[in-house]
Amino acid sequence: MAGITKATPLDRVLGAAAKKLSKHRGLETVGDLLDFLPRRYVDARRMGELAEFSRGEHVVLVANVVSATTRPMRQRRGKMLEAVVEDGQGERVSLVFFSAYGHETRLRPGVRALCRGELQTYRQSWQLAHPDYVLLDDEDEGDVYRDGLVPLYKTVKQVSDLNLTKAMRLIFEQLDLGPDPVPQELREQHDLVTQAEAYRMLHLPADLAEVERARHRLRYDEALVVQTVLAQRRAKSRSEQSTPRLATPGGLLAAFDEQLPFVLTAGQKVVAEEIAADMAGEHPMHRLLQGEVGSGKTVVALRAMLAAIDSGAQAALLAPTEVLAQQHERSIRALLGSLGQRGMLGGDDRGTQVALLTGSMTKKQREKVLLDIVTGPVGIVVGTHALIEKNVMFADLGLVVVDEQHRFGVEQRDALRDKAIRAPHLLVMTATPIPRTVAMTTFGDMDTSTLSELPKGRQPIATHVVPALDRPAWLTRAWEKVAEEVAEGHQAYVVCPRIGDEPVDDPELTALERMWNAADSEGDEPEDEAPLRPMRGVLEVLDDLRQRPELRGLRVEMLHGRLPAEEKDAVMAAFTRGEIDVLVATTVIEVGVDVPNATVMVLMDADRFGISQLHQLRGRVGRGEGGGLCLLVTESENEASLDRLHRVAATTDGFALADLDLELRREGDVLGASQSGRRSQLRLLRLTHREDIALIEQARTDATDLVTKDASLMSWPGLEAMVGERLDETQAAFLERG
Repeated sequence: MAGITKATPLDRVLGAAAKKLSKHRGLETVGDLLDFLPRRYVDARRMGELAEFSRGEHVVLVANVVSATTRPMRQRRGKMLEAVVEDGQGERVSLVFFSAYGHETRLRPGVRALCRGELQTYRQSWQLAHPDYVLLDDEDEGDVYRDGLVPLYKTVKQVSDLNLTKAMRLIFEQLDLGPDPVPQELREQHDLVTQAEAYRMLHLPADLAEVERARHRLRYDEALVVQTVLAQRRAKSRSEQSTPRLATPGGLLAAFDEQLPFVLTAGQKVVAEEIAADMAGEHPMHRLLQGEVGSGKTVVALRAMLAAIDSGAQAALLAPTEVLAQQHERSIRALLGSLGQRGMLGGDDRGTQVALLTGSMTKKQREKVLLDIVTGPVGIVVGTHALIEKNVMFADLGLVVVDEQHRFGVEQRDALRDKAIRAPHLLVMTATPIPRTVAMTTFGDMDTSTLSELPKGRQPIATHVVPALDRPAWLTRAWEKVAEEVAEGHQAYVVCPRIGDEPVDDPELTALERMWNAADSEGDEPEDEAPLRPMRGVLEVLDDLRQRPELRGLRVEMLHGRLPAEEKDAVMAAFTRGEIDVLVATTVIEVGVDVPNATVMVLMDADRFGISQLHQLRGRVGRGEGGGLCLLVTESENEASLDRLHRVAATTDGFALADLDLELRREGDVLGASQSGRRSQLRLLRLTHREDIALIEQARTDATDLVTKDASLMSWPGLEAMVGERLDETQAAFLERG
């Protein structure tokens, strides 16, 4: 069989076994099988030790068969086989097969076998029931592992590790991977093996040194793919022409600075200077502005918008939800005062106008706003996805500000940018702190600014974990605390992970649960059959709280994303006015809700939320003089989940929590895997490992050099193919969101 490539279907190479690999692991091509990497290796030349394992663990053991007996079964026809094997320390375990056929002629005393199975006890003796095994001294089987190392893969039903290794030997005899994705000069410079050698070393290794060299090469490949895409985006950005947008002396920005009732922090001043320098250039700004809730991002972004207006252009602020868009519009109007009312009674002639555009507006309201935008009196437009509709036109769009960028697709952002005469400047804001290595990997085509200082007077937030199952009295005390805060004139949020009227087997909720099971598990993926503990919903909790004696007489209402827009607005407005004591909501309140009078938040099923999301939600309280209290309620008994919550409670440093999130959950959805449980495309690269961070930095330099020479990558067809192969549409779009 000649000409096996990565695209060759497995059934052409492996026959019937290909169906099992496809059914149980989704492997369809030779390339899929090559990327199905061994999880670990066992040295067949070294006897294993049973003492290294505990009951219920998956055992991989090299041992000698010391006895083998067969006997008739009592309950059914046929014979069973019990073979006793002994490890290097003389410890014994029984291999039990309820059908001796095929095993009794192989498992004879004196043979050496590699056994693999779940360690159990039977009558106070160790036992492996129906384990996989390979006879290491057998001419046919043992020769497969002639180099001594035995690769062990994730379990595939009815396909043994021996079968996989035999398949790999067959494939490597005929494999043609084509041009190496990494140019020869880079391989020589970094002492990298070829990709073909790397795959061979991983699947058919001579020793662990080969495994490490191969892993290093494939980690570099992953880093190079991501950095090449980002380098191409940087090159494209540099090739675009934009109009410099400079503030004018004595203009709108200067007037705004004069009336500010507070002094910008040192961090705000530095970031403002970075943005001003970018906007003064002839190429469009691409800058990421990250900062904690309350760090002053809105003021910095508003100053950039006013500079754009000074230059004769307009600015648009794109927000993911109507609640957030409305909050931004109110904040901007409040900050501008008379400077935001040009042409109106009491307005300042040096000022501009601010408009809000959302999908829930009436036709008459929309028509007026659209006319004001295209004719020019409106300098700042704040809106949701309604901003990107085809009938929205600008007189001269000079700056696009995108808040909570991760909630938008690239098509949506670019649809807004395309409304400009020339490429507008782009400022992306996020309140989710991003670790440096993640920013370098996913936002590597953007310059990054960080606001880490909090304004003076911001009150601390105390956070406590409430284990509702073990200590139900603590949950009762939580509701009593809510009532006490309301009695003192404050308000409370109760946040739930779901609405509550979804079907029991709602796919999104099930996927979210399985994602967390996967994050908390130490072994393979969680079993699909594992029962899922129901999550608390808004409807259920609302009914419960209205009946609780601790909250008797309190005004308890709900807010979630499926309410009509008018009802959502009315509920949020009533809560802001203090007409609602306790608001039971989904994560719709995660961003954009600013009610200084809210001092306590109870997060139901807190273990269902990510660390960064917990931190974001917690930021909704502690915004006024009353301070803040956040109670993380959980019914989980999983130690990893509880540890995660206690570590969130221990600090309010968002950047420390972002690093912790990355450490615990690895890349996961950080690099484009959605909440469907889909794993990150990074199979080997770990953004928490110092060596891998160095690889990312090296790959960034290499990719920049390559793209500078040939942005199309046509000079390196192997690299071009790898980029297209490794970055599917989902992850490519995620990287584009940078």
